[in-house]
This record gives sequence, C-alpha cells and structure tokens, in this order.
Amino acid sequence: MEGFAEYSHAILSLALWSVIVALLAGASTMGRSAEKRCECGKPKRDYSDVVYRRERAFMNAVENSGPFVAATVAAMLAGAPAFWVNLLASLFIVARIAMAIVHIKTENQSLRSTCFAVGWFCMLALAVLAVVAVL
Repeated sequence: MEGFAEYSHAILSLALWSVIVALLAGASTMGRSAEKRCECGKPKRDYSDVVYRRERAFMNAVENSGPFVAATVAAMLAGAPAFWVNLLASLFIVARIAMAIVHIKTENQSLRSTCFAVGWFCMLALAVLAVVAVL
C-alpha cells in the first residue's frame, strides 16, 4: 500500500463513489407506486415526477461507475501524476454529487448536463493520464 499513499484522494474518491451509488440506489426506490410504474417495474418516464428523477439519477450513476473506476485505477496503476489523478477523481465526485442533487431536486436540464460534462471530462482526462503514463 505504500506505493499508493500518494493517491489517497483518488482512493477516497473511489470509496465515496460506492457510498454515493448505494445512497442513490436507496433513494431510487422511495415513493414508487403501482400506478406510476411501467410493466418492467421502473417508474414511467416523467421528469416532473421526483420518483422518476431519483431513478434516473441512480441509473446514470451506475452507468458511469465502470468508466470512473477503470480510469482512476488505471491511472494509479500506471503511475500517472498523483496530483492530477487526485484532483480529477475528487472533482468527479463533486460534479457527480452536484449532478445528483440537480437531477433529483430540479428539472434543470442544462445545469444537469453541465455537471455531467464536468464528470465526463474528469473520467476522460483520467484515462488519458493512464495512457500517457504507460507510453
């Protein structure tokens, strides 16, 4: 573990991400009712319904988990500069918390998209750092 001490913020970000996804999973089940569900059991598409927005916030987090974890771990294992790995992983977490709040509490598509884009950029930059570090 000594070799990974310099990546402490990135490691913390990975741990926090698992907690965030777990909290969103719990939130996504609150308030569901039979009349507002599709046959598949998911809430019907209706962005004015907070139940639907909670479900979408959770599913979006799940969809981004693999790329975030892969890019962050790859950057650490490749020995990418710890400052940038820590900064980008931490910024990803902040952007995704903001996105979850905006997604659940509002219907503000442009702000939600901005938060998503910041998180996406962080994942992409982490992947690029990993590739550059191994070349």
